[in-house]
Amino acid sequence: MKYALRATVATVVAAVLVPFLASGASAAPALSDPAAPTPDSAVPISTGPDGGAAGAAWTATHDGPQQYPRVFIDWDVPITMSDGTVLKGNVYHPADDSGRPIDTPTPTVVNLTPYTKLVSNLADHAQSIPGLSDALLEFFRQIDFSDTPLSGVTDMTKAFGGGELRNFTVDRQLIRSGYTQVVVDVRGTGFSQGVWDMLRQREQRDTVEVIDWAARQPWSNGRIGMNGISYSGINQVQVAAERPPALRAIFPVVPGSDLVDDVLAPGGGFGFNFIPLWLTAINGLKLIPDLAAALDGRLDTRWLADRARDPLTFMDVLLNVYTATKVDDLDTRAKELLTDGSAPRQAWFGEPSRIQVPTFVTGGWHDLFTYSESKIYNEIPLPAGQKQLLMGNTYHVNSGNEYGKPGLPPRLDVLQRAWFDKWLKDIDNGIDRFGPVTLRQQGGGWVTSGGFGPSATGADAAEYRRMYLSAARSGTANSGYDGTLSGTATSEDARLTVAPGLTSLCSNDAAQGSAGALSIIDGCAKDSRVEELNGLTFTSEPVAEATDLSGPIAVRLNTVQDAADGYWVVTVNDVAPDGRSSVLSSGQLMASLRQVDEANSSRSASGDYTDPRAFTSLDRREPTVPGEATTLDIALPATEAVLRPGHRLRVDVYAGNFPKGLPVLPLLLDTGLRPQHLQLDPARPSFVNLPVRGNPGW
Repeated sequence: MKYALRATVATVVAAVLVPFLASGASAAPALSDPAAPTPDSAVPISTGPDGGAAGAAWTATHDGPQQYPRVFIDWDVPITMSDGTVLKGNVYHPADDSGRPIDTPTPTVVNLTPYTKLVSNLADHAQSIPGLSDALLEFFRQIDFSDTPLSGVTDMTKAFGGGELRNFTVDRQLIRSGYTQVVVDVRGTGFSQGVWDMLRQREQRDTVEVIDWAARQPWSNGRIGMNGISYSGINQVQVAAERPPALRAIFPVVPGSDLVDDVLAPGGGFGFNFIPLWLTAINGLKLIPDLAAALDGRLDTRWLADRARDPLTFMDVLLNVYTATKVDDLDTRAKELLTDGSAPRQAWFGEPSRIQVPTFVTGGWHDLFTYSESKIYNEIPLPAGQKQLLMGNTYHVNSGNEYGKPGLPPRLDVLQRAWFDKWLKDIDNGIDRFGPVTLRQQGGGWVTSGGFGPSATGADAAEYRRMYLSAARSGTANSGYDGTLSGTATSEDARLTVAPGLTSLCSNDAAQGSAGALSIIDGCAKDSRVEELNGLTFTSEPVAEATDLSGPIAVRLNTVQDAADGYWVVTVNDVAPDGRSSVLSSGQLMASLRQVDEANSSRSASGDYTDPRAFTSLDRREPTVPGEATTLDIALPATEAVLRPGHRLRVDVYAGNFPKGLPVLPLLLDTGLRPQHLQLDPARPSFVNLPVRGNPGW
């Protein structure tokens, strides 16, 4: 009864919600023999961002006939953890024509999710409805607002065909090709027992135990991979550092490793428009009971008791940080997460330097975790090819929007299949010779290189140089103050004032902080001119020839506060000849949290910071003295961009970033929401340290 009920419910709901879940190419009929290791002489050569002949072969392999015709699902399989807590997982098996799961042990792909297996069920059933997936994909492909103020809508719809949702849920083509997929609700979410531990030690231990459990099952050959997006990507990075013996490869999409500076409180400004909505969604989904079991008289009373014990995980902490008026009144858990070195915060730090399995990292220049994604790649101590980085000009929710056509990278589900075929099945398909770094240049097209940022060498490496903020008028911006960005230091002494405001509601940072939901509004996400009305702008002369920016960026500001604290936000922009100002990278910092963690920061040959990582730690707060100059070093995530001839570079400076960032109430009160001042002083210059390739003529 329960299996029939689940299948019926999932099919009906899929038919209604599938427009939001369709992804990848439709399933093909199964005909072919099992894939076998390919002789080196027969391996297509991988060239360029689309992989060349190898990329075409990966797509044909994934989309063509598969070894097994059907998929069999074991629903809600109990997996008992070492402390007795039972997690629930769905196991997707390759199956024969009769629907019977095959007897041959297969490589196994594990995905741990807090979003409940119901989402995977919906997407899986969408793929199983004949013709529906193809029809919807074609419908979305026909939606094209590219040359309108709503081109961001097209960026979203194109993502449905880019394979991202198959990485998020279940890829039937992968399973039919001879893989078993295990999707497990993390502790305290979905149908799993326990209290949600949100990416901390107990959840990481659970993941190691799930991997060990999967490797020992009769349907597994003991070779385990991991996949998944966002939360599941973070989980992969964390657990790969624990080195479970059976784990052989991971494919994290939009992962993070420094969760405080990535999304919780970047620079000390709490992630206001993402964190509350995200916590609400997870806490709501985890309260959905296992209706099939309940109707069958088997309601899990332990699950019910655990939900009653902790119905709204971390929501009390969120409420506290916006009601406590003093740092001393903050919830202990809030203090721990905002205190460097505390055990809860350390649990949130990934350790990519400990990863020893092949890792393919996919990210985006405007993703929630942009700061971490290239750092994860660079810190993994594996040779290029065994580690790969692919960065699109994307937000968190549209990572599949520019793939699958000539000159563009293969779809994400295609790359994932090729990655697992190589490292779990030992098929020499050339994926290890892809990239290893594949980047969408902002302002340009897709490029490949041998490294990025600190790992770039030779022609791929950029040279850092200062560009100084000057009070001389540029005549290019309608802003709070229209200054100049110059390659030489100036001698003027000027004080420029910027006040908190709400123009940041219409900004790229607002789009980024909404995980990309607000990116559909081009006039905000792709053009900063509305936000700049309440900012300080500093604009260069047009570049003389195409000029690349490649790597992390750092900005030094000489500031004066009128209160005990200030909140500073900086963006680096590409200004087109028609005036459009597009954000390339952005960063923020509370003035009182300015102390730099030298051990985790980097500098260019000149000694200037390239990545000044702040501690963002309450115990290292240094309130500013009103009226006195305070130097701030602000880290901006690494980027890859090209300024075309005639384009200009601009640095924008703001005194707020709502709704992406809103300081916790005690810090916000310390700013007094007072105006802040940029003190341009030749003895203490303000500048941006840029990674440049080319001759801009500045």
